[in-house]
Amino acid sequence: MKIILPNGNIQDADSPLSIIRHSTSHILAQAVKRLYPETRLAIGPAVDDGFYYDFDRETGFSSEDLAALENEMAKIIKENLPIKPFILPKDQALKLMEERNEPYKMELIQDLPDDVPISFYQQGEFVDLCSGPHILYTKGIKAFKLTSVAGAYWRGNEHNKMLTRIYGTAFESKAELADHLHMIEEAKKRDHRKLGKELGLFLFTPEGPGFPFFLPKGLTLKNTLIDFWRDIHKRENYSEVSTPAILSRKLWETSGHWEHYKENMYTTIIDEEDFAVKPMNCPGGMLVYKSQMHSYRDLPLRIGELGVVHRHEKSGQLHGLMRVRCFTQDDAHIFMREDQIEEEIENVTRLIDEVYRQFGFEYFVELSTRPDNSIGTDEEWDLATTGLRNALENMNMDYTVNEGDGAFYGPKIDFHLRDSIGRTWQCGTIQLDFQLPQRFELEYTDEHGNSKRPIMLHRVCFGSIERFIGILIEHYAGQFPLWLSPVQVKVLPVSEKSLEYSVQVYETLRKAGIRCEIDRRDEKIGYKIRQAQLEKIPYMLILGEKEASSSTITVRSHKQGDLGSALLDDFINKITTAIHMKNE
Repeated sequence: MKIILPNGNIQDADSPLSIIRHSTSHILAQAVKRLYPETRLAIGPAVDDGFYYDFDRETGFSSEDLAALENEMAKIIKENLPIKPFILPKDQALKLMEERNEPYKMELIQDLPDDVPISFYQQGEFVDLCSGPHILYTKGIKAFKLTSVAGAYWRGNEHNKMLTRIYGTAFESKAELADHLHMIEEAKKRDHRKLGKELGLFLFTPEGPGFPFFLPKGLTLKNTLIDFWRDIHKRENYSEVSTPAILSRKLWETSGHWEHYKENMYTTIIDEEDFAVKPMNCPGGMLVYKSQMHSYRDLPLRIGELGVVHRHEKSGQLHGLMRVRCFTQDDAHIFMREDQIEEEIENVTRLIDEVYRQFGFEYFVELSTRPDNSIGTDEEWDLATTGLRNALENMNMDYTVNEGDGAFYGPKIDFHLRDSIGRTWQCGTIQLDFQLPQRFELEYTDEHGNSKRPIMLHRVCFGSIERFIGILIEHYAGQFPLWLSPVQVKVLPVSEKSLEYSVQVYETLRKAGIRCEIDRRDEKIGYKIRQAQLEKIPYMLILGEKEASSSTITVRSHKQGDLGSALLDDFINKITTAIHMKNE
């Protein structure tokens, strides 16, 4: 694909899809100005799965307006308007936007240096402030769709005016667009907020926006994940600790979070001193290490923590379990010598790989390097980045480099999961940190009796357990594997005549450690089966007079349907083995 740059040069595009989507956002803005000329333009970038444009219109926009906008966009595309760049000095750029009554564009221009030429793009009567690049003609857009409407604060600041954001997507072909729209429909069916309510897993209330309540079945699911986490970490010689939820400002100043992260922290005053609710577990982990002396023989020291953390997220960014203000982070902090860096990174990578494969996830890996607001020396950053890179290459693991996206204290490896319908989620991370051990003056004694500074790895597998649960709900469409399912077996009496036997079966299952329920309602068995199917319970035991008289059970599987008659002991042996092996 050929694109045109602000200086008039034409070149091949590095990211054709991004350029198509950015160009489509301009066509959307042009359609809006044609149909609703009083509307003021804000910004309209391409994003990972499409594009959006923010507008200021007195009445806003609703989903009912999208069809009319799509029709107008189709007309603009058919007109095959050339998309031409031009450049103006700052004073003329401001004058142009003032003439067009575009105050948001003027604000953006005001923020630019006085000596920098300002870039615009024009298609027909439409002009937009933009650095490009764009396609050459509007007819280059082959397949697009407007998908939703939402509110968005100007410049993401909740103190600014609320604008209307129109989302859309575009692809190089209609077939690709159709596949994407099918995925969106499938995602709606799998929405964890919808399924979480239907399956009785969690809820949110107005009294706690962004703070999830876990119901009994949801907490069973969460605790099962935690048990799985603990089993693996005990095997890998991690020690588990728990650190306080509220710690003094002095601690957060030492860690650097008070300077770099304060806007996301909840603060309070205790005994006339500033304290903060922890947004992460790391500084508490530093104090745990520092509480006793360590020798080089103690290292690597692997310390895990399932810590509840709180972060202030803006209300418009909250999204079910995926973006919350309170969550459980499955942290571990590994304190080590410099010669242990690569081996420990490889160990953690293998552990994370084991966790993700258990749930059927594929994943890809990203190495994120030093950001602009970092702390530490060039030498420390080079050593840390090289350690991460070498570990990945020693394992022959494919990875991409994400320049400038590391944590402020060190580079990191991020693991991006791919779920059953092809979406990606960033969950696991490994961060190599020279800075916090220095800031907290951590030490160990080497083989010669000298004091040395340990190096630390931060790492998570699930990331946020709450978010991971949301991902699992959508990945499995609520049909959890047997070992993870909150209710593994449901006992369904056919009538009152088989209720006593059904209770005996239920109690036997429960004593065998199988998570089970019994449906005692005076309903027809067909209704009970349909209800259990909707609850996505792996196994149903249908018990009538025949089963009671023969001391047998009739087994029905959620996935496979009727499995026929069986002895209860045989069934228990089969599924307890499957639960233990986590293979069903």
